[in-house]
Amino acid sequence: MSAPQPPPAPVTSAASAAMTVPDTPAEAATVSVASLASATSVPPVGPEAPVGGARPPGRRPGRGALLRLGALFALLAAASASLLLWDPSAVLSTASGPWRVPVALLAYAFGTLVFLPRPALNAGMGLLFGSLGGVPLAVAGSVVGAAATFALGRSLGREALRPLVRGRVLTEIDRRLSERGFRSVLLVRLFPGAPFQAGNFACAFSGVGFWPYLAGTALGVLPSTTAYVVAGASAGSPTSPTFLLSAAVIVAMCVYSAVKLWRARPRRST
Repeated sequence: MSAPQPPPAPVTSAASAAMTVPDTPAEAATVSVASLASATSVPPVGPEAPVGGARPPGRRPGRGALLRLGALFALLAAASASLLLWDPSAVLSTASGPWRVPVALLAYAFGTLVFLPRPALNAGMGLLFGSLGGVPLAVAGSVVGAAATFALGRSLGREALRPLVRGRVLTEIDRRLSERGFRSVLLVRLFPGAPFQAGNFACAFSGVGFWPYLAGTALGVLPSTTAYVVAGASAGSPTSPTFLLSAAVIVAMCVYSAVKLWRARPRRST
């Protein structure tokens, strides 16, 4: 007498699909794909996949990230409001001796952080230190201010604002800044119409490295900074060739920016 056989195990849907004998090659391909998909899991790729440990687009930032973003806004608001209590130009005029250069450098960097226009800061450097001394100080102040803004934006605001990078244009800008850091930052700085402070925070919220960002900033701001510093240094002689040349360069940069912005405007489809 033979031993009783155990009851057959239940057949799952994936196993039944794999045991089914296909009648045609098309059915065989369908069964193979279905079996593979049920047996393996494919990680998400494309824009939904997290890159470099960042949160994937579409996920809400955590509470800590939002608190840090609020701290960033509060810090910038407090720094801007402090201009009601002190005047940078008055501080520069009273600084003398060995403290004059570092005070001017810090005042310039602080001005870029609180959204003061760089043309006015550059012209002020020209008035105080002339062309030879004003240009390197203005470039150094731009770099110091850009570094401070980058550090604040990267540490306090990037995690909260990174998930908002959506859409084809923003995604492409972020990709270029992340993959071609030095070149992208250099092109942004060379464009006269690009707001300096907005470029600082855009780079801080992107994946660009710190040192390529600083190198691109230092080289990119040199032409426009030189033009405004020379104009400020020679403003006492508005008919001098130096002032007229610097003014012509400034006008040319403004016209170039206006033309570029006009061509880049969105057009209605007919």
